[in-house]
Amino acid sequence: MKYYLALSLLITAGMAWADAPSPAKSGYEFVKEETRAMQDDEFQNPGFIAVEEGRGLFNSQPASGKSCGSCHGDDGAKLEAKNLARYPIYDKELGGIVRLDDRINVCREKQSGEKPFPAYSKELLALETFVRHLAIGEPVNVQTDGEMADLLKKGEDLYKIRFGLIDMSCAHCHDSYPGQFIRGQKISQGQGNGFPAYRLDTGEMANLDLRIKQCLVLMRAEPFAPDAEESKLLGAYIMSRSNGLKIETPALRY
Repeated sequence: MKYYLALSLLITAGMAWADAPSPAKSGYEFVKEETRAMQDDEFQNPGFIAVEEGRGLFNSQPASGKSCGSCHGDDGAKLEAKNLARYPIYDKELGGIVRLDDRINVCREKQSGEKPFPAYSKELLALETFVRHLAIGEPVNVQTDGEMADLLKKGEDLYKIRFGLIDMSCAHCHDSYPGQFIRGQKISQGQGNGFPAYRLDTGEMANLDLRIKQCLVLMRAEPFAPDAEESKLLGAYIMSRSNGLKIETPALRY
């Protein structure tokens, strides 16, 4: 499905939407107290397994002999949390929005001469989790002006489109009904500051893009391809809504 072809057909003229919730609240505030306690404890939080797996991959030398640590220091010592908190970013050279997992694969191919990891693979999710965790506690700071302004507007339009047989949008749940219950769980504001996160429902790590696709499946809609324009636009808009919230990776979510 192409964003620019489907948009005019799927947005109902004059439809009134709830404003984005203010203030922005992390999904941490919508999970149970025992889940928050588990997230806060590195020994209980299963997401830290991915952190350690990612650390190993970051420091390991591939056949080319050039590891991530060769450029960025052992355990990412040379990476700046403020820069990591800006992802996804606009990269003119790469032609648009670049997510953190995109950057990892670009570096892997160009710097190490290795094949990119498949989307949502255990290895790529572990590396993304480790790198994002390096910025834990740093406020999300996605660019909202300049080249990103128009792209985020397109992402917002996608956020308000009704999808699938359920005929619902992201905005229906996360703007209109946060704090209410569905299947015994509180609906959150759908913020991205905790991702990649460990999903207690599925027992796996999920980055924001994978979580969006899981939601689309629940709405009985066909998920976007990992590299689709829609994936990048929607993910960037959702992450921009989290600006100012502290990074929690690896968060625990349902």
